[in-house]
Amino acid sequence: MSRIAVAMSGGVDSSVTAALLKQQGHEVIGITMSLFAPHGSDSSSPAHDAAIVAEHLGISHHVADFAPDFSRLIIGDFIDEYRAGHTPNPCVRCNRYIKFGLLLDKARELGADLLATGHYAIKTVDADGTCHLRVAANSRKDQSYFLYSLTQPQLQDVIFPLGTFENKDDVRRLAREFALPVAEKSDSQEVCFIPNDDYVSFLEGNAALGAADGDIIHLDGRIVGRHHGTHRYTIGQRKGLGIGWSEPLYVIGIDAERNIVLVGEQQHVYAAGLHAEEVSWVVTPETGEFATTCKIRYRHQPVGCRVRMLAGGACDLIFDQPQKAVTPGQALVFYCDGEVMGGGRIIRPLVR
Repeated sequence: MSRIAVAMSGGVDSSVTAALLKQQGHEVIGITMSLFAPHGSDSSSPAHDAAIVAEHLGISHHVADFAPDFSRLIIGDFIDEYRAGHTPNPCVRCNRYIKFGLLLDKARELGADLLATGHYAIKTVDADGTCHLRVAANSRKDQSYFLYSLTQPQLQDVIFPLGTFENKDDVRRLAREFALPVAEKSDSQEVCFIPNDDYVSFLEGNAALGAADGDIIHLDGRIVGRHHGTHRYTIGQRKGLGIGWSEPLYVIGIDAERNIVLVGEQQHVYAAGLHAEEVSWVVTPETGEFATTCKIRYRHQPVGCRVRMLAGGACDLIFDQPQKAVTPGQALVFYCDGEVMGGGRIIRPLVR
């Protein structure tokens, strides 16, 4: 049996993960990330619930203070991205730098052989030791999209015990069978540092991104309205523009430097392809130009595309069919037959 560190958030998924591994006979230790100062285990913190679960299971529990790193690498980047007119995905970046960076290092420091998380994804290993990251059996809960930046050395030290569960109800049932104190706790659906999922209030209240009014400009160059801060808009947005027009208008571009929101009719929301950077691979492609499928946001259905690798970890790709709302700052993830091949950060759409 192995010594396994479990990333315990105080929620149902990570608590069931810990309980399952202990039931299997492993030596289990819990680690909770403290991401916000002041850190500790007050009754409202994830560490509090995780500590109660750990005590119930009879396992040791540790709190790792990553608040300064989280503030700089995740929250700071999130603010900077909106300031630049992008729409970031902080969960992807947190997985890369915090959960499978700092937390994995902490697990190794504590002598763990493996780090287990409650992510819904599947890891398989070939006879030669090559690891593969695949979509979860529960397609509605699948989180493989957020894990594309995992490297082979990281995957070798990580497991996802919930990936083969086809139904979240089964996980809830296990939580009750294990008599976990958090068995009835609701799932978190929001970005952890955004209260009430209110991005605008967070950005304006914490990041001094004030309501800097500017022009909303149609593709033909006409000023058609006024906006109250480019951070309030995202590519593909239709509602809330406050523009009277002969047909619906959509946000098709954000120029934060010039404080401009660009709009156009529906056909202009579609892009032939995109340019991405910071591309990394779980399994490195054999050629510099190839066909595959990709997702350009979490709830996007994979679509066919042709990829051309460029120098410096960048790539250009052309979709088999034009796609709507290619959004700078979002994650591009490559899939092949249900396997995550890798991904990158969308920089801009491409038009033919």
